[in-house]
Amino acid sequence: EDQAKAPDTDQKVNPLDEVMDTVTGSGDEGSKKRYDVLILNETTPGMSRASGRVLPANVPASLRQRLKKDMDKGEYGKIEWSIDSIRFAGQSQATLTYVVGGVVHETSTAEDFQVYHFFPFSEEEELLSNVRLAIVVVGLGLVLLLAAIAYLVTRQVVSPVRLARQAAERLASGKLDERLKVRGEDDLARLANSFNEMAANLALKIHQLEELSQVQRQFVSDVSHELRTPLTTVRMAADLLYDAREDFDPMASRSAELMQAQLERFESMLADLLEISRYDAGAATLDIDSVDMRDVVHRAIADSEALAERHSTRFDIRLPHEPCMVEVDNRRVERILRNLLFNAIEHGEGREIVVTVGADRDAVAVAVRDHGIGLKPGEETMVFDRFWRADPSRARTIGGTGLGLAISREDATLHGGWLQAWGQPGEGSQFRLTLPRLAGADLKGSPLSLVPPEIEMRRTWRGHMTPVLLPASGDGGGHDED
Repeated sequence: EDQAKAPDTDQKVNPLDEVMDTVTGSGDEGSKKRYDVLILNETTPGMSRASGRVLPANVPASLRQRLKKDMDKGEYGKIEWSIDSIRFAGQSQATLTYVVGGVVHETSTAEDFQVYHFFPFSEEEELLSNVRLAIVVVGLGLVLLLAAIAYLVTRQVVSPVRLARQAAERLASGKLDERLKVRGEDDLARLANSFNEMAANLALKIHQLEELSQVQRQFVSDVSHELRTPLTTVRMAADLLYDAREDFDPMASRSAELMQAQLERFESMLADLLEISRYDAGAATLDIDSVDMRDVVHRAIADSEALAERHSTRFDIRLPHEPCMVEVDNRRVERILRNLLFNAIEHGEGREIVVTVGADRDAVAVAVRDHGIGLKPGEETMVFDRFWRADPSRARTIGGTGLGLAISREDATLHGGWLQAWGQPGEGSQFRLTLPRLAGADLKGSPLSLVPPEIEMRRTWRGHMTPVLLPASGDGGGHDED
């Protein structure tokens, strides 16, 4: 056995292999190798050694050049390094690697060796990848958690507000019994309590106003009907006195004439009260007939001629040449036009009144334009309120109850039409009646503009007008032209 072992004991081991075993730590069993080594001899490639999957081609060119310069200068033991992405043998992707190199001179053989240590960052990259993945997962989890918390908090805050908005909309639409549920004692609960108290007070006030309005309407209706019988008797007696006024002395004759005129005014006022009470009771109906709107306008103007003469007012009538046939209640439409004409005469300050008729395939319109005091902003709708007056201090010149335009608005609505007003202080006003050609049809527009044409032209002209500065004359004079 001793003789058999002798050859192994005497066998020589290559010094480079011993060095490789030393630097790579191959003798430490169980230790995990974290780097690879390349010993490179460019003059004698057979003396080169490498561990793992390292090849001479894996050495970064810049690092090899620096070590070559060190060899040329004889600077042994100098450490050079480089960080590059290196794809080792058998790998499909490059790995970021820290490469450390130096030159070693072997004195016994006078050989120069380039020694490279390769420290791949694969484990570090894997660790960073795991950390990134963990951060992404945790981040997504936090985002989802925050989103869930935000949703719950928003739901707790927004849901009561949304319910309050919906309840307010239903309350505004007329559902006065709408209430909010009160939960807890926080600010939202106090808001719900305040809303419910407001709704209850509002419902109570509206109910009281409705009762008062109903009482007023019933009173007007009852008084109007009760006055008809005694008024008829008084009317008969007044007619007899009026017919025999020539047999009376001048004082009694004048009294009979005054009584006759005031009775006519009283009958007109009573008729207005009865008419408005019919609308309140929902008993107003239409007697539909096909008429030419031009004829209706002529009759209404004829009824207004006497009043216009007393106010030194004349009419400018603008009618189309073609018939304007429309299905309406002739009596009610004539009343609308008379009210509009009387109103224009009273507020027109003696200036010309323009009456325009327009028609298209679906509608017929009549516009009454005066050049009087006009309307202030916001009065375009108030003018149709019952008993409303633009200037309460101004005395009426043609009498009336203050119900004329209110009744006219109701008449227009009963036809499915529109009665609208426009006005500006100092520019006068214009009232436009628009009716569908066929009874029961829906209106989509009006053939006439609500704003008078001259006002529209003036606005357009001002919108396109630009000031022009004229050049100054030689004597220094000049002016601006608009």
